[in-house]
Amino acid sequence: MSAAVHPLYTNPSACEPLWPESSQAKLAEHTYGVLRSSGRLADEIPSVLTRQKIAGLVREMNSYYSNLIEGHRTLPHDIERAMHNEFSAKPKERNNQLLQVAHIRTQAEMETCLRSESINIFSPEFICWLHETFYRHLPVELQRSETTTGAHYQIIPGRLRDFPVRVGTHTPPEQSALPDFLARFDQGYNHSGILATNRLVVCAAAHHRLMWIHPFGDGNGRVGRLFTHACLIQAKVDSFGLWTISRGLARHRQKYYSALDAADQPRRDDRDGRGNLSDAGLATFCEFFLETMLDQIEFMAGLLEPSQLAPRVELYAQQVAPKAHREELARLLKALLMEGELARGRVPDIIGKKESTAVKVIKLALAEGLAESPSPKGKLQIAFPAKVLDSYFPRLFLDLPLQA
Repeated sequence: MSAAVHPLYTNPSACEPLWPESSQAKLAEHTYGVLRSSGRLADEIPSVLTRQKIAGLVREMNSYYSNLIEGHRTLPHDIERAMHNEFSAKPKERNNQLLQVAHIRTQAEMETCLRSESINIFSPEFICWLHETFYRHLPVELQRSETTTGAHYQIIPGRLRDFPVRVGTHTPPEQSALPDFLARFDQGYNHSGILATNRLVVCAAAHHRLMWIHPFGDGNGRVGRLFTHACLIQAKVDSFGLWTISRGLARHRQKYYSALDAADQPRRDDRDGRGNLSDAGLATFCEFFLETMLDQIEFMAGLLEPSQLAPRVELYAQQVAPKAHREELARLLKALLMEGELARGRVPDIIGKKESTAVKVIKLALAEGLAESPSPKGKLQIAFPAKVLDSYFPRLFLDLPLQA
């Protein structure tokens, strides 16, 4: 496992600058756009419950695209089956399902922690916790990987790597220096001197620098994207979980890798900042990252705009329901979409029919999985099974080619 290590990469100053000095005007403009658009997106869905249901769907989408970036693709209906502990008999498909479930459950646990506690997401403890939690949700046989030299090893969840690696043309810090680099990462990004208006630039810059440090033998990409999602939550731009940057990174995978590479480069000359790494390269990465944020927020805003979403839901209902109850089912689903949940006793008034017809429409909605209820007589809630996604949310799960 021997490898030549650049002497600078034993000193934490090698990862500086931690945020760019150049392109301040552009970054400020992008930041304003993200803040404004994320606030509008949060207001698109008035029902808290419907928002939570869509956020759960976006969590699955985040897992889908995050794994797609890693070269693993699992279709929405297979993710849905896996979440109900129904796995494929084919080993490769099953392993991909397990990776999806691990990501979804880790993100859910992380979101619960972030919204109920005050957590320093830049700390080595939090970053290691993400890694430990992700691998804790995987069976032992998937907790194995190999080094860049081809040597196989057992992954220890939450433990920093203890061997040198190469990532493309980049040589990350020497393994014994990782605690010092992570301490510098924490110190540099978690302090009160960072203005609120610079928090999104910090999110972008920290994403790159965590990838650059490459603290683990395996799982750095997934941990990095989960960490970035935590940054967006703490910066209050995640719009209650209604969008994910992973979709944008997967759609622009080569641009993402090129931007990462640009920020990996050493300082070019005396006009390129004062740190070891290129200030202009980091600015380029941050611009790309903020542009991707804005693009994804605007995509979801268009998808969730009620005047567009409600007709798609109604159209689907009319296509799957028996002719006698098409209009009634469409009215019920539209009401559930807008309100999130409603008492069964309100259904006759909503659909404009007698109670006997309302009972039939409720049974139809439940049987089709378009609505759900916590009990046989409980309130009805909107549901988003995998079969409706292409109709309700076109292009949410886009079939992207796996690039080399």
